[in-house]
Amino acid sequence: MLNIATALAAWCRTDRPFAVATVIDATGSTPLPVGTSMAVDADGRVAGSVSGGCVDATVHELCLRQLAEDAPPEEAGFDSSDTDAWAAGLMCGGSIRVHVQRVHPADRHHLAVALTEGAEGRTVGLLQITASGSPALAGRVLPLSDDGVPAVAGLVPPRLAALAAGVHRTGVTGPVRTPEGADGPVTEALVHTRRPAPRMLVFGAVEFADALTRAGRFLGYHVTLCDARPVFATPERFPHAHEVVTDWPHRFLAATPTDERTAVCVLTHDTRFDIPLLRDALRRPLGYVGAMGSRRTHARRLELLRAEGVGPDALARLNAPIGLDLGAVTPQETAVSIVAEILARTRGRSGAPLGGSVGPIHPRAGEVAHPAQR
Repeated sequence: MLNIATALAAWCRTDRPFAVATVIDATGSTPLPVGTSMAVDADGRVAGSVSGGCVDATVHELCLRQLAEDAPPEEAGFDSSDTDAWAAGLMCGGSIRVHVQRVHPADRHHLAVALTEGAEGRTVGLLQITASGSPALAGRVLPLSDDGVPAVAGLVPPRLAALAAGVHRTGVTGPVRTPEGADGPVTEALVHTRRPAPRMLVFGAVEFADALTRAGRFLGYHVTLCDARPVFATPERFPHAHEVVTDWPHRFLAATPTDERTAVCVLTHDTRFDIPLLRDALRRPLGYVGAMGSRRTHARRLELLRAEGVGPDALARLNAPIGLDLGAVTPQETAVSIVAEILARTRGRSGAPLGGSVGPIHPRAGEVAHPAQR
């Protein structure tokens, strides 16, 4: 649902009736992940997609039926045996289950606030009830606070609230289900969560950095370019960076927030900058740390880092020479090799060709599908 936060926030603010169709289960090779939504208003206008193909036409009709008949929420399944699903891109054997519901008028005001925050890049969470024996809960979509507590006090049973908070804290979108015998009827729900964009910190105002800041921004990172030389570190030279900072790299890193999703890319080739920066970066729980340079440069770099007290476990986290072996030559090709390595490392993948691999190609339900969704 958060994939169409901007449109839904506007519809909620104008109190426009609308129905939402959401992918609540996906198996095999499917076009879009769990949590993806399409919305339809009373005039038939559409926001988003659940398949990128002809399944959307069928789902559009289901949404209109919800609005015309004020019907209870319903579900529809599509797989490779369906003509519509084949056209929608499910011919690889995947299947999706879509939940369709009219959004309760009482939820629009709360949703407008939460969805606006999500559209502005802040942490946002929603609890979408997909099945419940409780008439008061059925069909509701409720905002979650930063710690995962449902915003409408007293409506959500404690057991469901605790489960929702647990999923919300992981930072991913995923299902929850209260067990038999819990407080209240069995309830199934989908917790939608989006955290602020992950950070990419690019150190070194060199030619390769321009291509890398562009690629990082394209992937949904909040990109910062940092260099100690003010004549080179200018917004004009790096228009794709969200911010350009003039500071010593290790001093900037010490003062800036990072987390387990942050990617640090060191392109400076200068031990005065590299060593104190990498020493401190490798002691942080970052998602990725990479450094540019030849194999000889890297061997010397490792010696200097060991002399700084960096242990073998920390050194093993350093990706250098930076990037995957794609035969890259130009700055643009090098940027592709770097972001490909970042994706592989942060997803726990090998970076090997898919043609020679086994296992699922796409993330399973509840796994991160895109850096910006973490």
